[in-house]
Amino acid sequence: MVSSTFKRNSLGFFKFRCHHKSRVFQSFDGLLRIAIIISFPLAITIGYFYLFPNFHPAVIDLKISNSSMLSKKCNLFEGSWTKDEIYPLYNASLCPFTERGFNCLANGRKDKDYLKWRWKPHNCDIPRFNASVILKKLSGKQIVFVGDSMSRTQWESMICLLMNGVDDKESVHEVNGNKITKQIRFLGVRFSLFNFTVKFYRSVFLVQPGSVPRGAPKRVRSTLRLDKLDGCSREWIDADVLVFNTGQWWTPRKLFDMGYYFQVGGSLKLGMSTSAALRTALGTWSSWLETMINTNRTSVFFRTFESSHWRGKTRRSCRVSRYPLFKTRGKERNPMTEIIKRVVNNMTVPVTLLHVTAMGVYRSDAHVGSWSDNPSVPDCSHWCLPGVPDMWNEILISYLQDKWND
Repeated sequence: MVSSTFKRNSLGFFKFRCHHKSRVFQSFDGLLRIAIIISFPLAITIGYFYLFPNFHPAVIDLKISNSSMLSKKCNLFEGSWTKDEIYPLYNASLCPFTERGFNCLANGRKDKDYLKWRWKPHNCDIPRFNASVILKKLSGKQIVFVGDSMSRTQWESMICLLMNGVDDKESVHEVNGNKITKQIRFLGVRFSLFNFTVKFYRSVFLVQPGSVPRGAPKRVRSTLRLDKLDGCSREWIDADVLVFNTGQWWTPRKLFDMGYYFQVGGSLKLGMSTSAALRTALGTWSSWLETMINTNRTSVFFRTFESSHWRGKTRRSCRVSRYPLFKTRGKERNPMTEIIKRVVNNMTVPVTLLHVTAMGVYRSDAHVGSWSDNPSVPDCSHWCLPGVPDMWNEILISYLQDKWND
């Protein structure tokens, strides 16, 4: 069991099935009967509106069914956010595994509009999240999230969503008795009644940190071993579901300005760009995955880069909007996401891409902003909980449900 503390130096497509029934009426008499049946109530309706022109019919809210009604492949990541009063699916203040820093309502946010949005793909529906049914399917299994703080947010979201299906809340506990904080590198929450565990490993780069090579310039304070996967990777091998992410730390400000440079083998790569380093690190990750993971047993996902809404190049100005944006303004394409896509698409084993970049671009209303446990530091990168990460998990479970139903 790993419980070490993290140190700084250290489109997918989802197939929905349905059965379409249709009949072709070849008889003119049949068509005539149908016309009469349809025209009679239509005539009554027209007459009614003629006599009562001020009548306004009620709008019917067609709720999304619990299963897909399509028989073709559907791109789950091309769609829009629609208002849905069923949301949010949980109360973060009643979920003991939510960090206070992500609980925007508890930190003083007054408006609740940001909680009422659901992602709706253009050509299909995402099944409703039924925690009780999902927990039964996950019995005896483990889901492992690996990545940065965005991954931890998704991990917390998954736990809170699933706790809706547990009557005895005391039966759900962190395996080492740890409080949920950003400092701990490994966290695991066990649903004892279902023999199911959902784990999080903090690995912001996915590769190993290294010491400063002898003879390195003074500006080099640490290195990233791009050809060595994180040492915790041996803990991920037996997972039933693996969900990876990286990206938030692959910036010059968080690397070069802090004295962190890249290393491959015994060679220090002082001139290597962050994008080239990310490609190299993901190549190391993909080689490990192709060699070490049995993808017939383990479902593997990689979530793309998450959209942020900072203003200005300094990333110090952050103003959270009241409602989602209507246009992406070209921000749906992200260089890190493009690198991730290319690596995943060229792999020899199946990895499902959770392409969340574009769907997040709309949600300028859903960031932590100043409603964190440290309001003096604005945050237009992380998301409030409940919020956008819940939708990532609904999509993730949709893919798993498809596999369970095969």
